[in-house]
Amino acid sequence: MTFRPRGVTFFFLCFGLIVFGVGEGMLIAAGAGVSPWTVFAQGIANITGLRIGLATFFVSAAVLLLWIPLRQRPGLGTVMNALLIAGAMDLSLPYLPAPDNIALKLVETLMGILLVGIGSGMYLIANLGPGPRDGLMTGLQRLSNLPIAWVRMSIEVSVVVLGWLLGGTVGVGTVLYALGIGWSVATGLAVVAYCSRTPVPVTNA
Repeated sequence: MTFRPRGVTFFFLCFGLIVFGVGEGMLIAAGAGVSPWTVFAQGIANITGLRIGLATFFVSAAVLLLWIPLRQRPGLGTVMNALLIAGAMDLSLPYLPAPDNIALKLVETLMGILLVGIGSGMYLIANLGPGPRDGLMTGLQRLSNLPIAWVRMSIEVSVVVLGWLLGGTVGVGTVLYALGIGWSVATGLAVVAYCSRTPVPVTNA
């Protein structure tokens, strides 16, 4: 991790996070249910009157405060994650379709999940520090010594329940996100790997 990355690395980081934020915005606009942490951010937005992007930023900032007792170290990617995803959500939402038809809602939801995955691939390949939520997960796993899957599931379920109690949107989109995000991120990583391949020079024997 470095705070002075190469230009191309910083580009992939920022572009990936923006794509990620637009994907989250599509999930919100579709209205069929959003990702677990966005459920929580929606709940915060409902009780404070903040825009969803700003609420997402404050959630990220609060999670980063939890890094202190967990002795987690942020990187440039950590900071940019909190800023760019929140900003992309707020800036894109007014221009995203909000369909009434359930089929169109599901299409937009699936497109949003795919964009989140592609954005994650670009962001992860930059390797400039974990996002606030990922750092919380790894810090709690190290502290508790529990399997990482159990730690991640406990966090996701907790924020969904709390967000739902605060008025966040839980629906079929939330389930689709849980089922599809792993495949989507894998697709994003594959796309980034393919696009960044360096051709092997051919030499005459």
